[in-house]
Formats: sequence, structure tokens, C-alpha cells
Amino acid sequence: MNQSFLYTALSLTAYSPPGLLNYVFFVLCLLLYVLTLCANVLLIALILSDPNLLKPMYTFLLHLALNGIVGSCAVCPKVMQSLLSRDPFMSYGGCLLQVLFVNVYGSCAYAILAVMAYDRYISICKPLQYHTIITPGRVRVLLAAAYLFPVGLTAVQVYLTSQLPLCRFAVNKMFCDNLVVVKLACFRRDLDNVYGLFIVCSLVLFPLVCVLLSYMQILSVSWRASKASQRKALSTCAPHLIIFINFSTIIFYSVLYNRRDSVSVLGNFLNSTLALLPPLQLRTKEIQRSIQKLLHPVDRSPPASRGWGAQSAEPWFIQVL
Repeated sequence: MNQSFLYTALSLTAYSPPGLLNYVFFVLCLLLYVLTLCANVLLIALILSDPNLLKPMYTFLLHLALNGIVGSCAVCPKVMQSLLSRDPFMSYGGCLLQVLFVNVYGSCAYAILAVMAYDRYISICKPLQYHTIITPGRVRVLLAAAYLFPVGLTAVQVYLTSQLPLCRFAVNKMFCDNLVVVKLACFRRDLDNVYGLFIVCSLVLFPLVCVLLSYMQILSVSWRASKASQRKALSTCAPHLIIFINFSTIIFYSVLYNRRDSVSVLGNFLNSTLALLPPLQLRTKEIQRSIQKLLHPVDRSPPASRGWGAQSAEPWFIQVL
């Protein structure tokens, strides 16, 4: 029979002793962290300052950027600190807090992406009713649901996990997530397994089905429309679809990777940072147009007279994303 202990600190065994590889990963993580924060803050500032972007679609993008800041701050600072530490550890309470914020980041992002898919569905399939369906009040309700539902379910999951007695204290990952903490427990309860399945169905499968159904309807309507309407629908949906596929691929990779017992330093680093890549929303046409207006507020000269700088319509900091 396993004997449980009251651990106040967990050892992060995935980190190697400080050396060249750790310093390289530290620099990469720092660059990614700064780039992600700057990109999200820039996106938020653009949406709030440009009247042309005060639309439901960009309101959802703004909250996706806010959520991205939460995700990057939940992981990167602790990872960077541990990369330079000779004996990396995390308090048990800090580990549970990180589990909460990491899970909130992922589940809220998925919920907001599902809401955005619904917005695109109404915009393309019911354009004449769009402004009567997607009202400011409806936007607030959708956003409230996208936050409160995931946060509430995740908080209950973390509470249930915190009640498990621990028999081990070595975390073989670069950061804490719920499965990592559960593996440290002396035993698993049926309640935790059932609730974990409920979480997956509610916060992953349900948003995924909503997005798929929305795009099935969009494809059905676009198939019968003119070529011009098809191109407009594609340009409207492509940014959201790219973001959704990119985020889903990374999240599913992370879930599968966390179920492995054998890990590598590179795999651990990728698992810790891939989901925090800078937002692709900055590459949408209206966002780029807003950036150009911000950079050249009084530049009225024709493109040909602007010299070398007119060769690319995108600012250099957007080209690197």
C-alpha cells in the first residue's frame, strides 16, 4: 500500500543542469515571450484605437489576445527561471495555480474560437439578419459564456486534483498540468476520471463540433454562391480557420505528449512554448491596414513615390510573425 505525504514543493526533473543548451532555450523562450506579449498588446491597442475595428469579429479577437497574454504569463516566466536554476522546483500550491491558468488559457481560447465560428456563420449564411442576431448584448453574453463556463469547470477540476494524496514529488515536465499532478497521486478515483472525460467533452469536443458545424453550413452556402461571394467568404473565414487549425494541432500534440513517460529536453521545450506562438490575427487585411495607418498617419503620397519602403505592404515586425 502506498504511503501518502504532504509535499509542499515539487521537483522539476525535466530540466538539465545549467549549460549551453539551457542558455539557448532561455534566449529562445525569452524572445518568444516578448514577441508574444508585444504582438498581443499591439493587437489590443489597434482594435481599441481604430473605429473601423469596433466590430464583433475584432472584439472576439481582442479577447483572444487577452487570453494569449494570460497563457504566456502562466508558463514562460517559470520556465525561464527554471532553465537557469541548479535545482528547479515549484511549490505545490504554485503548481496547482499554474494548472488552473494553463487549462483556463486553453479552454477559453477554444471557446472564443467557437464563438468566432458562430459569428462567421451568421455573417455569411444570414447576412441580412446579422445585426439583429449579433447585437452588442449578444456579444457580451457569448463572451461571458466563453469565460465563465471554462473557468468554472476548470476550477472544479483543479479542486478535485488538489484533494488527491501524493506519493511522489518529481515532475518530469517543464511546467505543471492536470495530468502531471494526477500521476503523482497515490491512486486515482473514479470521480476524477469521469469528471476528466466530462471536461474533454465540454471544453474540447463541444467547441470542435460547433466550429465544424458552422463551417459545414458556410461551405454549403458558399457552394451555391457566385465566385465573387465565394472569394469574399474565403477571405472572411481563412484567418479564423488558420488560427483554429494551428491552435488545435498544437493542443492535441501537447495532450498526446503529456501522456508519455519518456521525454526529451527538446520535446519538453516545444510542448511548453508552441501554444504561445505570436497571434496570427495580425496578418489579417484590416489589422494590417490599421497598422499602416498607425505608422503613416499623414502619408498621402502615391505608393510609387515612397521609395524602397513601399516594396512590402507589411511592416517588418509583422513579416517576422
